[in-house]
Amino acid sequence: MIFFEFAKRNLARHKFRSVLAVVGIVIGVLAITALGILGNSVRLSASEQLCMIGNELVVFPYGEEPISEQNFKQIDKAAAVAIPINSRTEKATLNGEQSLVMIYGMRSEDISKLVEKEEGQFLKHGSLNCLVGSRLAENYELRVGERVAVRGQKPRIVGILKERGIGFDINPDNAVIVSEKMFESLFNSSASASGYNSVIVKVEKVEEVEEVRREIEDRLNKREQVVRVMELKQIVEGIKKLFSTISVFLLGIGAISLLVAGVSILNVMLMSTVERTKEIGVMRAIGTSRSGILRMFLFESLILGTVGGVAGAVLGFGAGFLVDVLVLQEASYLLAPSSVLYIFAGVAFGIGTSVLSGLYPAWRASRLKPIEALRHE
Repeated sequence: MIFFEFAKRNLARHKFRSVLAVVGIVIGVLAITALGILGNSVRLSASEQLCMIGNELVVFPYGEEPISEQNFKQIDKAAAVAIPINSRTEKATLNGEQSLVMIYGMRSEDISKLVEKEEGQFLKHGSLNCLVGSRLAENYELRVGERVAVRGQKPRIVGILKERGIGFDINPDNAVIVSEKMFESLFNSSASASGYNSVIVKVEKVEEVEEVRREIEDRLNKREQVVRVMELKQIVEGIKKLFSTISVFLLGIGAISLLVAGVSILNVMLMSTVERTKEIGVMRAIGTSRSGILRMFLFESLILGTVGGVAGAVLGFGAGFLVDVLVLQEASYLLAPSSVLYIFAGVAFGIGTSVLSGLYPAWRASRLKPIEALRHE
């Protein structure tokens, strides 16, 4: 352990130089940890979404005109379940505070097919009440029985929905859901007359999704393109691939940061070897073995790598938490085994880079001959 104490003393002797070497390791490990956690969280989130909505299609109007009632009936014939959706972003007063809120208008019988309730009840047919998303309720401290003011009307909250996460069909967590009748009352428009913003199609088996998509397009897009049919499975897979590519690129940047840090440590250790040549000569003259000198220098590299690796991993974990909350609005993926693995991988890369960078200076110091070292000026 005496060589470990020597290593600590030597690093403390040149604090500024040691800190600069550690900063490089911190940046590299932080990048690997944070970006690895983000990429893995997106992959886990997308996989969850794929399980939930892999059998869904979303039909959008091709142009500015909404999907007409007649076209909706054609979609309904092609699918096992077709859910027409109307949506508007509108100012609402929530518990005395004004905010822009997404308002979904849906048939009452369709709501339970897309969302689950946390408390209260679903809307009854023709209800003039509303449901609110979990995050909206949490952010504005909304409770069942309170009212939401929208466009001069005050529908009563009869239910609060379970958190669903980011969706590719609807995003109910920060939204208000009302019945078709209430939506028509709020925006002075009849769905049967003005049409729908989108239609969510649920297919019984995932294998039949492509077949249903083709049938909808054959029914509606024969003469001219009227609708766009999107497979949610393809969207999710595309997002997974995109983030995988971005993650590899960003992890490459992290690896380059570690490489630069490694070169910095190599320079620090080589300078240390030159500065301490006489000291090494004295140690060799009084009987210190070459392996002892080698261990002392490697301990210095190990200390730099461990301090930088642990600090970078802690900061990377914090950055990963912030990004997960901001991007995915979900922090549970942070503690998934595959995410935690990036923390240990970051520390291991940091220590490994540091020790590898210290190998040559340590070997060079251990090969110094006592007499030549003592004569060094």
